[in-house]
Amino acid sequence: MLYQPYTFKSGATMPNRIALAAMTNQQSHADGQLSDDEYAWLGRRADGGFGMIATCAANVSLDGKAWPGELGIDRDDELPGLTRLATRLTVRGTLPVVQIFHGGVRAAQALTGEQVWSASTWQEDKPGFETPRAATIADIERVIAQFGDAAARAQRAGFAGVELHGAHGYLLSQFLSSTMNPRTDGWGGDLAGRARLVRECTRLVRARCGKAFTVGVRLSLEDFGNARGMDLDDNLQVAAWLAEDGVDFIHISLWDVKRMTKKRPAEHPIALTRAILPPDVAVIAAGTIWTRADADEALGRGADAIAIARAAIINPDWPDQARDPAWQPQRPPVTRAELHARAVSPEFSGYLRQFRGLIAD
Repeated sequence: MLYQPYTFKSGATMPNRIALAAMTNQQSHADGQLSDDEYAWLGRRADGGFGMIATCAANVSLDGKAWPGELGIDRDDELPGLTRLATRLTVRGTLPVVQIFHGGVRAAQALTGEQVWSASTWQEDKPGFETPRAATIADIERVIAQFGDAAARAQRAGFAGVELHGAHGYLLSQFLSSTMNPRTDGWGGDLAGRARLVRECTRLVRARCGKAFTVGVRLSLEDFGNARGMDLDDNLQVAAWLAEDGVDFIHISLWDVKRMTKKRPAEHPIALTRAILPPDVAVIAAGTIWTRADADEALGRGADAIAIARAAIINPDWPDQARDPAWQPQRPPVTRAELHARAVSPEFSGYLRQFRGLIAD
C-alpha cells in the first residue's frame, strides 16, 4: 500500500503514500524570500522519491513571523522564488504544498516590530515569553483574509495545495485551545467558537482556490509541547467539521505513531480519526516514523499516507530506499558534514543542535 498512488478529492495524485512533513529549518532569507539552501533541501527530497512535499511553515503576514530565516508567503514579491520551488518539485513528480501559518503568541516582536497577539492574553513562566495582547475583531478578520491571500499565492506559484498549520501551539491552535481561548464574542469559549477561526480560514482558502486545489489542515489531537488545551474528542469533532468545510486531508501530528491516546489508552488516534472522517478525506499521520515497518503499521491502523520528518533529514532517499523492506535507515547521531552532504545547510544543522543526540559534533 505504501507505494500505491493516492488521489485526493481535488484530483491531485501522490505517486506514493509518503510525504515530507513541514519542518522548521531557518534557511530562508531574512526578508522571507526563498534561498538556494531551502531550494536545495526540498529539491533533494523530491529527488529521493517523496510523494508529497510540504515546505516549512510559511508566514501569511509579517506579524505572524515566529523565527529568523522563515519562508514568507505574505507578499507578491515572493512569488518568483515560490514559483521556482514549485517547478523544481513538480518536475520530479512530487506533489508540492505550502504549509501556511501565523505564529500568534509564538511570533516574536524582534522579528515583526509589533507586540504579539493571540486569542487572549496570558502569561507563561518561561524565558523570553512575550505576553500577547488579545486579538481584536479586526485582527481576526485580517488574518482570515491573509490565509486566503497566501493560499492564492501558492496556487499562482504552481503549488498543488496548502496545509493550514492548526497544530503545535501556533495561532490556529491557540484559538482551538480550551485554556488559551476563553473569549465570549463568538470566537472562543465553547468548541464551536474556538474552532471558528480555523474553519473560516479553511472555507476562505477553498473559496479562493477552487475544488481542484488540495487543501489540508494539520492538527494536534492532544496536548504535547506547545499544543495545550487540546482535548481528543474536541479535535476529532474539529476534524469532522473541517471535512464538512471541504478539506482534502487531515494531517494528525502524533509525535509517536505507536502510542495510544492519552485520554483513552485502549484506542489509537489514527483509527479514531479515520472513523470520524468521510472515506474521501485522507488521514495523514506523522510521529517518529523511521522504518518501513513503522510506516506500514500506521497505514494498517487506517492512515491513507504517512509524513516523515527527522528520518528524512538524515535519509533524503527514504522513499526509494524503503522499497526494500529490509532496509534500515541511518539514525542519529550524525555529523554536520554528513548533513551538509544531504543538502542540509549550516543554518539548518545549527538549528538542529537543540535536539539532543541528533548532531554528533
